[in-house]
Amino acid sequence: MTATSLSASDATPISPGQIWAASLASIFAWSLDLFDLFILLYIAPTIGPLFFPTSSPTLTLAAVYASFAFTLLMRPVGSAVFGSYADKHGRKRAMIVAVFGVGIATALLGALPTMAVVGLAAPVLFLMLRLVQGVFVGGVVASTHTIGTETIAPKWRGMLSGLIGGGGAGVGGLFASVVFLIVSLVFPGPAFAVWGWRFMFFSALISAVLSFFIFRAVEESPLWAQQERGKGTAKAPVREVFSRKYAGIVTVNLLITIGAGAMYYLTSGYLPAFLAKINHLPKPVAGHILIWLSLVVIIVSTLVGHLSEIFGRKATLITVAIISLFVIPIAYHRLAVLGPSDTGAITTYAVILTALGNAAYAPVLVFLNERFPTAIRSSGTGLSWNIGFAIGGMMPTFVTVLAGSVAGIPLSLTIFLSAMAILLLIGSSIAPETRGQFS
Repeated sequence: MTATSLSASDATPISPGQIWAASLASIFAWSLDLFDLFILLYIAPTIGPLFFPTSSPTLTLAAVYASFAFTLLMRPVGSAVFGSYADKHGRKRAMIVAVFGVGIATALLGALPTMAVVGLAAPVLFLMLRLVQGVFVGGVVASTHTIGTETIAPKWRGMLSGLIGGGGAGVGGLFASVVFLIVSLVFPGPAFAVWGWRFMFFSALISAVLSFFIFRAVEESPLWAQQERGKGTAKAPVREVFSRKYAGIVTVNLLITIGAGAMYYLTSGYLPAFLAKINHLPKPVAGHILIWLSLVVIIVSTLVGHLSEIFGRKATLITVAIISLFVIPIAYHRLAVLGPSDTGAITTYAVILTALGNAAYAPVLVFLNERFPTAIRSSGTGLSWNIGFAIGGMMPTFVTVLAGSVAGIPLSLTIFLSAMAILLLIGSSIAPETRGQFS
């Protein structure tokens, strides 16, 4: 990453330090955000009976995933609020407030009483906090998904797209996996259902505190600063995004983000529960595997993101969709028949699923950036990403409910994943090539 400049007409130099600070802040902010979300996915089998007890283990698990969908549904609201603020007043301010808010909301989940203590008030309080968390999560997307790519040199935007979207998720997942492993060892067996899950949520306080120290060194996006000096900021960014002018752009964006988002949540997002419910792995063993999977996410997403800079966003997305359409169903089918003693084979198939699920959205961030001008980029990117991922994130709930039983989950997964790969393929096929089109 080397120093670059804004444009020929306004050649304001951008120092390497500014580039690194903005890039690392984008990656780390998104990783802290995903860490908070991964916590719920990792402990879903544990907290299900505590907040959503039913006579059916499948319905209980589905209820937890439904609470995850609650957060996703509020993310577009967060993008509308924080995205508009970021477009009018700068990316940095929006990022700091949003990341801090996510950490506090997540930590408060660990202090909630369970249904055995306060009855129906427990799930109601749980869902209310998830809604608040979702607003802040949407705000993180609107800011982190623009400030880095607007600062870095054009030739590195594809790589940074993978690093932020997938690498940030990988770092967040790695952090969550390490915490999950440590907490599982400190609170083994039944103790995890009493205190372990609470400390998983409490660990989110770390991200809230770290956000203040990390973002102090970050400077405002140079593209936004240049635009603000020229008074080119939009008066109503959200309204403009949903105007007739951008209707076709947003529609295609959603086909891609729904497909890519669902593929992510049905692989990386669903694997923790799959390893517990289908493969019956002990928590410490699953924790070790999830750590390795987090490293795979970082490597694969960065590589695929950079490949989109070489071969183009369109070609990269189409290729990933086609490969996923054929490989993911086979991998899940093979994984479903393995038991606790087959850790080597389980890890292999989990790596394949994780790699493809994260490759699907590695170029999506920069693709969305290139679809909107600077004046509405935070709002346009945030809304396109969060609406698509909100819908995609509901798929684990549908998969679990329609499976009927734990035994039916593998087949249900493969059907939904195949459909989402086709959706991604359709969206990518009709989308224009956007590489290098930043304005």
